[in-house]
Amino acid sequence: MKNHLNIMTLKNTFLFWLVSACMTSLSCQSQVLPGAENTKQYIKLLNGKNIGVVAHQASLISTSDKNIHLVDALLNEKINVEKVFAPEHGFRGTADAGEKIENQIDTTTKLPIISLYGKNRKPTNEQLEGIDIMVFDLQDVGVRFYTYLSTLHYVMEACAENNIPLIVLDRPNPNAHYVDGPVLEKEHTSFVGMHPVPIVYGMTIGEYAQMINGEKWLTNEINCDLTVIPIQNYTHSTPYKLPIRPSPNLPNEKSISLYPSLCLLEPTVISVGRGTAIQFQIYGHPDFPKTDFSFTPESNFGSKNPKHKGQICYGENLTQVKSPNKLELRWLLNAYKHFPQKDSFFLKGFERIVGVSSLRKQIEEGENETAIRSSWMTNLELFKKIRKNYLIYP
Repeated sequence: MKNHLNIMTLKNTFLFWLVSACMTSLSCQSQVLPGAENTKQYIKLLNGKNIGVVAHQASLISTSDKNIHLVDALLNEKINVEKVFAPEHGFRGTADAGEKIENQIDTTTKLPIISLYGKNRKPTNEQLEGIDIMVFDLQDVGVRFYTYLSTLHYVMEACAENNIPLIVLDRPNPNAHYVDGPVLEKEHTSFVGMHPVPIVYGMTIGEYAQMINGEKWLTNEINCDLTVIPIQNYTHSTPYKLPIRPSPNLPNEKSISLYPSLCLLEPTVISVGRGTAIQFQIYGHPDFPKTDFSFTPESNFGSKNPKHKGQICYGENLTQVKSPNKLELRWLLNAYKHFPQKDSFFLKGFERIVGVSSLRKQIEEGENETAIRSSWMTNLELFKKIRKNYLIYP
């Protein structure tokens, strides 16, 4: 009997370790790996070349015990990185939204950091001199007015004009699971919206780069020599938690999921929580009716002079709401409804963010959400057909 129990114990122990090993294996197989971590596919393309890198604080490679920045990883592999190009918020991701970034020398690597959000937003011929290959690795959040798309456009254009191949290291889009919002009208083209796409376009930045090429959106319809290093174990519906905030005012998953909808309030008098610790998870105004929830914006990381600084704002706390699966208009409509001075609600630049001329008038005339949404559906469906041509992932 004792031997029988020992045998059973050994069998159970063996089965336990077998199941554990299988589960570990499956877990490893299903782990999402951004393009930057697929080093075997691109390091061989960089050997012996002079490299320019477009990167920021979220350009990370995860190892077993830590995250390492892409630039550091390339230098460790003896890749000759000549220059780093930085987008809005800078290479280390510490600058405010809209704050101009100056060229500088990185204190860690001693590499020159060339700002693409200062004197020029497109790399100049002089800045690209001596570069054999450009590597692009920015963490996008899948929203038209997030300016990394415009940086991508100008980098592709500059590379095409200078016959420099571009390698895009693809990263998951945390808002890739839906496509929604009005498609940008040409007259509202700006750095916060350069292409005829909806607010939420449901593509990774690598897929988007393919669309820029395929739809001939670069000047004179030139074509960029583009290679996309794909994400492994990824679909558009795969949940993905970013290891680091992609920009100063998107501190967590909730803010990223609410950003497409709450950013519609940015070009209005309403605060969306800049100057607090829960940016893009709340909204309010000092003149709203007093509620149980209030907040007071103050200077902080990412927002030196937030809207309504030092004033008590009343409004709504969205930290516990379910993450949207569509572009939500209800918070914009609710804010307009409760703001007493309707004539001063909208600020200059509202159309640049929303992308269409009609939305302001629809809100002012009291149209409901269903009617507003129906007005953009024709162009949205046309975009979805175009989008399908460039998808890498299901």
